[in-house]
Amino acid sequence: MDTRDYIELEEKYGAHNYQPLDVVIARGKGVWVYDIEGRRYLDCLSAYSALNQGHVHPKILEAMIAQASRISLTSRAFRNDQLPLLEKELSEISGYQMSLLMNSGAEAVETAMKLARKWAYQVKGIPRHRAEIIVTSGNFHGRTITIISFSSEPSYKDDFGPFTPGFVMVPYGDFNALKNAIGPNTAAVMLEPIQGEGGVIIPPAGYLKKVSELCLHENVLFMTDEIQTGLGRTGSLFACDHEKVHPDVMIIGKALSGGFYPVSAILASKLLMDLFQPGEHGSTFGGNPIASAVARAALKVIIEEHLAENAAELGEYFLDQLAEIPNRNIKEVRGKGLLIGVELYPEARGARRFCEALQHQGILAKETHQNVIRFAPPLIIDRETIDWALPIIREVLTTL
Repeated sequence: MDTRDYIELEEKYGAHNYQPLDVVIARGKGVWVYDIEGRRYLDCLSAYSALNQGHVHPKILEAMIAQASRISLTSRAFRNDQLPLLEKELSEISGYQMSLLMNSGAEAVETAMKLARKWAYQVKGIPRHRAEIIVTSGNFHGRTITIISFSSEPSYKDDFGPFTPGFVMVPYGDFNALKNAIGPNTAAVMLEPIQGEGGVIIPPAGYLKKVSELCLHENVLFMTDEIQTGLGRTGSLFACDHEKVHPDVMIIGKALSGGFYPVSAILASKLLMDLFQPGEHGSTFGGNPIASAVARAALKVIIEEHLAENAAELGEYFLDQLAEIPNRNIKEVRGKGLLIGVELYPEARGARRFCEALQHQGILAKETHQNVIRFAPPLIIDRETIDWALPIIREVLTTL
């Protein structure tokens, strides 16, 4: 079978809820992937930052195989010998006292919202079922019914209502609007330190710090979604670290497993986590032995191989080089670490065709919000590889 055969099978038998580039990937190693015909591509998406450690990292693979040969699943009806070690290590690297392991990022977001609501009723004293969570426009936290209920993107919402109430939306990065939105029923503020899916949107300097201080003053929980930005992607272990902010609840996922397994978590204080009582929340697969062993190895790779530091150094270099491309198509180049967005003018007729052209030249990137090309390679990338990619990117952006 060739590329076209696989595409035709997927189009015939699979739901059309994605519009992937027409490349059929068969294997990967490090920052490179190979299609079924053997062509090599530089992965500049990293599965939306799930592959910070690169494809098939040998240490994570070894941990997964070793654990799978012993026991894969116990459910939370019983204990296993990997979850406690992961919880301890998460606490040590993050500074949070406790964690709650889930599977997908959306599950972790839902978990954080449930925790915020219970805190609102049990601790803050908000009337039952009246709690509100402030969110921001342009957000992306997942695709469950509740999460899309507070999305500002029509395509995520149209035809999927009725929606879950209890959310107040304010413009992203607008501190005064957020401040004015806080009321007696406000339980929490939830936002992304950088909006990845929203187009690599970076808030004004000091915004996170001011929001954190405001939440403390107003007795409101501050919750950050670091699913895409966390675990080294922006040049610090967490994006909040750039402003020395320690939210009440932090949500992580994606690179927590290095791309081997769905693993997510919320991190919080013991005071907050102790609000959950047995039977109130759970997941059959959450915190299972394979997930825990894989996450432990994935975290170890991030720390021992200094991936956050590499993202800071090479992200600055990559960003500077992209910003120097003289081009009438480019409106703005922005980013933090190795999370970079190149926004094109509407006259460029969309980012998709540029991503398709890059694919034909051996680079895989993906458009977001129509006019933004996102560059987010694995954090193990080196300068030599970036220097290989830059002339190709320049050519595509300047000649298409």
